[in-house]
Amino acid sequence: MESFLRFFETMPIWMKAGWVFFVLALFWILEGYYSLIVTPYKKWKHAKVNLILLLFVMIINAFFGIVTIGVFVWLNESQFGLLHLFDAPIWVELLLSLLVLDFIAQYGVHYLLHKVTWMWRLHLVHHSDKHVDATTGTRHHPIDFIIRETFALIAVVIMGMPIAFYLFYRILSVLFTYFTHANISLPKSLDKALSYVIVTPNMHKFHHHFELPWTDSNYGNMFSIWDRLFGTFVYEDVRQIKYGVDIADHTNDTSLRTQIGMPFNKTIHSKTKA
Repeated sequence: MESFLRFFETMPIWMKAGWVFFVLALFWILEGYYSLIVTPYKKWKHAKVNLILLLFVMIINAFFGIVTIGVFVWLNESQFGLLHLFDAPIWVELLLSLLVLDFIAQYGVHYLLHKVTWMWRLHLVHHSDKHVDATTGTRHHPIDFIIRETFALIAVVIMGMPIAFYLFYRILSVLFTYFTHANISLPKSLDKALSYVIVTPNMHKFHHHFELPWTDSNYGNMFSIWDRLFGTFVYEDVRQIKYGVDIADHTNDTSLRTQIGMPFNKTIHSKTKA
């Protein structure tokens, strides 16, 4: 296990970036053969704004990497965090760390992004996509992404986890992000069975429905247990899903300028979602 985790600790940057594009390309291709929702749209034009936002995210991530290294150096020197208060097998420590990261840096912050008005206005960019596919997983306003990364570091500090745990989480998070947003159709029985433990493509699509109450449901990224525990889990008929978000349907979801400026667009009345 230690040698397995050490691999992620020494993983070169080009391999991490390659993983992002490999997983994105894999699910983007699979969508063409196993589509959940078949709608005519220009796939490359749709992907353009999402991929540019991905570029912004990767640039921000590079700067965050410097802060992250500083945090892990401090944790190593101070021995701060819950993991230093007890002895457990490394796999138990890893599982606990993944659960806390998923709860704080995914479910928790995602819930706040929907419930806090100024945060919701940033998160609107993600929900404004009218054709959800694998590239939608990359669609985040830069400030939205900074908030998410800040919460991830908070989880890291609380647990006092080693950097290998965090990097492994990042690799898994990329996989789940593109898997759950991909426009792919799993057998309904398999998707529903998996949704008892992990977030599945069908489950997450209800979150991208254009209006309440489904929009404020299924906040999880990897584990579905948080939505089940806190009463935010939904699993209905996927044929009823319509993508986008009602309060911003009048905006252009393929315009980068429109999307970057969406949080400050006074024609969008966020009170509907507050």
